[in-house]
Parts: sequence; structure tokens; C-alpha cells
Amino acid sequence: METKKQTTTPSKLPLTQWRIVQNQREEQHLLVRELGIHPLLSQILVSREITTTEEARKFLHPSLKDLHNPFLMKDMKEGVHRLIKAISQGRKIMVYGDYDADGVTSVVLLIKFLRDIRQNVDFYIPGRVDEGYGLNKHAIDQMQESGVSLIVTVDCGVSENDHIAYAKSKGIDTIILDHHEIPDSLPAAVATINPKQSDCPFPFKHLSAVGIVFNFLIALRGQLRNEGFWQNRPYPNLKEYLDIVALGTIGDISPLIDENRIFAKFGLDLMTESPRIGIQALKEVCGIENQVIDSEKASFSLIPRINAAGRIASAGDAVNLLLTEDINEAREIARKLDSFNQRRRTMEKDILDEIIALMNKENRLEQLNSIVFASDRWHPGVIGVVASKLVDRFCRPAIVISLKDGIGKGSGRSVSHFNIYRGLKKCESLLLSYGGHRFAAGISIREDDVDEFGRIFDEIIRKEMDSADFVTETLIDSQCSLADVNHDFLAEMDKLAPYGSRNPEPVLCVRNAFISTPTVVGNNHLWMRVNKDGTSRNSIWFSKGHFMHALTDQLIDVAFTPQINHWHGTSTIQLKLVDIALPGLQGVC
Repeated sequence: METKKQTTTPSKLPLTQWRIVQNQREEQHLLVRELGIHPLLSQILVSREITTTEEARKFLHPSLKDLHNPFLMKDMKEGVHRLIKAISQGRKIMVYGDYDADGVTSVVLLIKFLRDIRQNVDFYIPGRVDEGYGLNKHAIDQMQESGVSLIVTVDCGVSENDHIAYAKSKGIDTIILDHHEIPDSLPAAVATINPKQSDCPFPFKHLSAVGIVFNFLIALRGQLRNEGFWQNRPYPNLKEYLDIVALGTIGDISPLIDENRIFAKFGLDLMTESPRIGIQALKEVCGIENQVIDSEKASFSLIPRINAAGRIASAGDAVNLLLTEDINEAREIARKLDSFNQRRRTMEKDILDEIIALMNKENRLEQLNSIVFASDRWHPGVIGVVASKLVDRFCRPAIVISLKDGIGKGSGRSVSHFNIYRGLKKCESLLLSYGGHRFAAGISIREDDVDEFGRIFDEIIRKEMDSADFVTETLIDSQCSLADVNHDFLAEMDKLAPYGSRNPEPVLCVRNAFISTPTVVGNNHLWMRVNKDGTSRNSIWFSKGHFMHALTDQLIDVAFTPQINHWHGTSTIQLKLVDIALPGLQGVC
């Protein structure tokens, strides 16, 4: 596999690396012949390792029938039976969650199901600032006093050995529904339901927590049916829950393949229809109430407001929004979440600007393999998003730490080439605690150990990553001609949605194109015409107006996602540019 990097030539274009997937003609022709799809669509599927007719059919036409048997998950039977025991005895159940979108939606799913069957159930989400992630003894003591006999943890619990043992000593059982990485030893829970366990036969390992909860509800509903529970009660339609499942799945940046793709597809359709009062109110405050909700609108409009509650206030507000059936209450909560989100964005910008200023002052980015910064001025609720933005900007793993009373709470994000959870495991002697998965993790650390941790963490990355891994990479599904990008193809391309992790928007490239009429529009966006072999298309390169003068009077290669641009009642094909390079500087791999 050969690649060529774009260098800092007089073009002044950004330093990037393209990876263009080579055509696999036999597999492409098979999909075209068997499914009757556009050749370019078949190449995009093959580039995503979808090579058989059956795989392609399932991908292009997601179906609830393709969900796996939830009882394949290890401990599913034990967890279901323990919850049914609590239901039959009328005992109090506590759903204990996390404060992000995945945790909030997981809580909502279980609470709604159990309250619909009139069970004695409540929820508890710890405060991010005053309690932190996961179980704590004070909360367990409160639960014991209120008569809780069973805790169901969602999006947390798998690393909570001490706290689950403490709950057991208080006479409280625990069921764990979690998707985080499996530690060396598991807690003494009644059931630990997590498909990442090495001896779990469930075939899909990349569910979010809310996806695991949804599988749990399928199993619970089925077992209750076997026991005659629904004879005099309405049988719940779990398809109606999929809008909530989709929010948590997309919000956790789970790969949109296999079951996650099914959840996202059906859930986004439900969000567009707006049957749920809370989502209707949230769409109104975002100004998208009359629009089709795709993964982009969910990711950048709805989910940030759900997350904002847990970041700088109480995640309980987001839970109540998704549970309420009162439109006035929903609108009031939605406005509150919107104000939280505005504050959150201001905080993030201030922290990001401060870190970038420090990096510019030190002027040693090229020597850094990671970005680790700490301060007692930073709100712990927003540092995860700042870490993500640092990764996007500098293409390095980043950990941002909020300090208070000598203890730091940090949030980390990583690049595709580095498993941040495993990297933290190698530093565990310096950490009070840590948890997470390949791309995101959280830590607790003594302030005095931050500098040493940063040094060791950077050294670990230096040993595991090549310098080329720090160059922004553009993965291109196929090379094509401008004439290929027509309305018929775009109609077929819609079948690839919803887009997200492991199924990004398709990126195509055209070689040796000619640019005409480059113009800076809006907030530093570069608009231009791309011309090749008698075909011309409009294009837009967002936030890249400063490259306009590098594009005059020369042929270029363009990488882009084709889309339909709706403007003033007309619909035209537009290329959403991803990257531009001088001919010959980008290779095929």
C-alpha cells in the first residue's frame, strides 16, 4: 500500500495524506450485477469492506429482523430473571446512569419501560462536579434508606468493584448494563451484561450502553410474555423507543454498522416524525422542527443540548425532557437546555483558546506526541469536548484535566491509530482511576503527578505511533469523473445514510480539474466552480477562504462529498470539498 504526502509547496495548501481505495473490480461487478446498483455505489460499499450480496442488502436496507438474539449476551438470562423477581415482589428498583447522552438515554429507556408497567422505579445520575462518574457510597447509602433492593447500572458499573461490593453489603443487588472496556476483574454483580467480555458470544461488540439496554428490554419483554405477564396489559411496542436509542448511539459516536445502523436508521425516522413530546420541543428550540432529522442534525443540534445538562448542570433535566408528556413542560426544559448549551460553548472556546495560546508560546508542537494540559480554572463538564477539538486540530491524542483541591479529573480523546484506554493502562501506577474505550477515556489523578504522567504518556505514544500518523488523513472511497456525479447517483447514495463512525459520508476525488471563479462567501467559506471534460459543478470548502489565492491558474485534484444544495426553491448538485491537492502529490493505496 503506497501513499504520497502533500508537502508544503508554494501552493500553501494544507499538509494532508490521501488514501484512495483501489478498485476491486470482481466484487464491484458482483454487486452491480446482483443488486442493480450504480457502479460508483458498489465501489463505495466495497471500500467499506461490504463485498457480498447479502452484506450489501442488509446494509442498504436495514431491518429490525436482522437484530441478534439478545439472550446470546453473557448473563442476559440472569439479569432478566433478577429484574423480573424484583417486579413480581414489587420491590424498589434504582436505575443508576451516567451524565452524557448515552447514559441519559439509557436511563430514559429503562425508566419508561418500567413505569409503563407501573413498577416502583426511580433513577439516579451523579453530579459531574461534586460526585463524578460512577457509583459512590453516599448515593448507595441514600438508596438503602429509601428501600432500594436492586440497582441497574447503565453506561457505568463494569469497573465498580468496590462500590458494588459495598452495595451488596447493604443488601442491594446490582445488574450491570455497560459497554466500556472490561477490567482485569469484574464486580460481584448478579449479572454483568457487556458484549466486550471475551467469553460473550453476542456477535456485535460495538454497542453503546443504550443499545445494550434496548437488547435487555427485548429479552425482558419476551421473558415476561413467556410468564403470561401481558395477558391483561398492553404489549409494549419497542420500535417506539428507537428515537431514544438512536440519540444515545449517535451521541456516543458508536460505529454505525450492524445493530447500531439499524437503531440509527429507524430512530432518525421517528425523530423526523416527532411523536415524542420532548424531542418535538428540542427540535423547536433548535429551529429544525420542520426538517428531516439526519445524523448530522442529531449530532450538532439535538445531542449537544442533551449533553449540556450533564456537563454544567443536572442530567436529570435531560431525562425529564425525554420522559415528559406535557408539551409546556417540555418546551420549558428545552429552553433551559438551550441556555446550558450556549454557556457550554463559551466555556469550551475559552479553554481551547487558552490551550492553543500555551502551545504557541511553547512552540514545540512538532516534538509533542500528545497534548496534556491541566488547570484549576477549567470546568470539568466541558473538557471532553475541548479534548476532541484538540484532536481534530492537531491530530494527536489529547487529555484535558480540571484540577480541584489537589486532584485532577481528566477527559481524553484519541486518534484512530492509538487506543487511549490501553495507553492509560500502561500509566495506571500514576492514576487514581481510569476507564473508557479505544477513542475516549476519563482519568482521576493527583495534581502532583500530572507532569510525570504527561511525560510517560507522550513516550508511550512515541513508541507506538509513526510520525505519519500525526498527519491528517483523508480516506477516499473512489476516484471518479465529474459526469459520474449526477442526480441518479445521488439518489442511490442516499441509501448509504445514516452516516457516522465507521460509515462516514462518501468521499470521492476528481483528478486534474480546473477551478474557476473562486469567491469567499459567508464566514470564510470558499465557493468555486470545478470543471473537467465539459462538466462543471458548484463547490464549497467550508472555513477555507484563506486558500483562495493558492488556487489560481493551475490544475488541481479535489476530494469531496457530493450533495444536493437546496436554495431559494431550486436544487443543484454541489461538491462539499474535503481537501485539495496539486496533481501528482497524492497517491493511490
